[in-house]
Amino acid sequence: MGLRTFIEGWPVYRQLTGSDPLGRGAAAQSARSAELTARTETADGVARSVCPYCAVGCGQRVFHADNTVTQIEGDPDSPISRGRLCPKGSASKSLVTSPLRQTTVRYRRPYATEWEDLDLDVAVDMIADRIIAARAQTWEDSDSEGRPLNRTLGISSLGGATLDNEENYLIKKLFTAMGALQIENQARI
Repeated sequence: MGLRTFIEGWPVYRQLTGSDPLGRGAAAQSARSAELTARTETADGVARSVCPYCAVGCGQRVFHADNTVTQIEGDPDSPISRGRLCPKGSASKSLVTSPLRQTTVRYRRPYATEWEDLDLDVAVDMIADRIIAARAQTWEDSDSEGRPLNRTLGISSLGGATLDNEENYLIKKLFTAMGALQIENQARI
């Protein structure tokens, strides 16, 4: 490496002799960084989504290629977050791409020491059977004075702050229709 090559590779020299006198563009860029491309350039498409972590509802842009999420960034068109994400929202790509992500229904039978995989239909049927049994065992038609109650205290719901308004509305309607009274959300606790 000669002296001239060394000097021409020096950012201050490029800044003073090139078209970038303030050193904010090409003068400050190394050869390695000039070859880099954004992770979003290789994406086949972009889907808009909402961050799943809290009830704020920050907008996200989900970049995908070959049915795989390649990058998640804040959505600049979102009136809530205006393109910004907190550290958890910025790391939400790991929710769908982590090799540790559970993709099956896991169940541990009473007194068992090991978890087992269940078919989704079997798990949903088990949950439905338990809800029906709990409702039947704890149903109250009326109080001691004959006033109608039509309720159950054997079923309750605790929603998470990651649920949006539509999901909370449907959960409230479902549990109210089943006669449950204890319907709460993490955001209010």
